Amino acid sequence: MSDDPNVGVDPALVSTRSVEVVVMALLLGVAVFLGWDNLRIGAGWAPDGPQAGYFPFYLSVLLGGASVVGIISALRHPDLKDEIFVGRSAFGRVLRVFIPTILFVFLVQVIGLYVASFIFVALFMIVIGKLSPWKSVLTGLIFSALMFYVFDVQFNVLLPKGPLEAAFGF
Repeated sequence: MSDDPNVGVDPALVSTRSVEVVVMALLLGVAVFLGWDNLRIGAGWAPDGPQAGYFPFYLSVLLGGASVVGIISALRHPDLKDEIFVGRSAFGRVLRVFIPTILFVFLVQVIGLYVASFIFVALFMIVIGKLSPWKSVLTGLIFSALMFYVFDVQFNVLLPKGPLEAAFGF
């Protein structure tokens, strides 16, 4: 009997083995790129000590070796093929958070951090949290105003601003 409460209830979207092989292959690609780049800038020993790419090169070799071991391990264990990494409904819940977060990152570039944060917090509370719109809008407004006060007014930290802040002279 499996300890996973979703077994038999939620159809599998992808297996654990598939995810492990893909992630290890991506890490191997990163390791190869980093190794090549560190060789390019110098990964040897100079008269005055190690060159700039010496330690990062060997770290990329370790990352590449660990990735190869991970790929071999995932391919040698047939039980991982049947193990569910994520089911359809669980992946849907992940996307309900991931997609708004990606939109938030895009909006920060277009309308600035403070307005994007207000929209993100308010809509997230309404759609995901199922809270009343007035509480959500008020919370988003207070959060954005507090963030503006702390970072822009008190600490004078430059954060992405949009047309609304420009209209008010900030």
